[in-house]
Amino acid sequence: MLVTTMLKYFVSRRVLLLATALALCLNLAGCGLFQPQVESDPGPTPKVCKLIVKSAVCQIGKRYKPGGVSPKSGFDCSGLVYFVYKNNGYKIPRITKDQAKFGRRVSKDNPREGDILVFRTSNSPNGLHTGIYTGDRCFIHSPSSGKKVKRDTYASGYWKNRLVAIRRVVR
Repeated sequence: MLVTTMLKYFVSRRVLLLATALALCLNLAGCGLFQPQVESDPGPTPKVCKLIVKSAVCQIGKRYKPGGVSPKSGFDCSGLVYFVYKNNGYKIPRITKDQAKFGRRVSKDNPREGDILVFRTSNSPNGLHTGIYTGDRCFIHSPSSGKKVKRDTYASGYWKNRLVAIRRVVR
């Protein structure tokens, strides 16, 4: 009886060691069988993100126009974001408050080029402003009447404490 018990112990111990060794080898070999599945980011590819930023950069200097959605007539903030995404094959809402809810929420610590930045500019329900993140805590936007599309930082000055959301556009 003692021999049978000891034999079972050594066999089960040996099987456990072999299984562990096999799992380790497969994992080290890059099989990925034992690695958790990570959901891929459904946002634009890095190449498309760069095109989105490039499209926004091309609008710098265009005039502000309430309701504007084109380089010829001018842009309001959401019109600029709408135009840039549309020209890169993405359909997004035209209105600021809808852009502020569109796509997927991204941590303020993890923006990516091309993400939509949403700022709170007043306490009214429509007191929102949008722009396109360009990297290095900067964004391109169409600020207000009498001004032109420009690149700004949100790390200091007026925009510093006004960032309320970052949205990643998904298809």
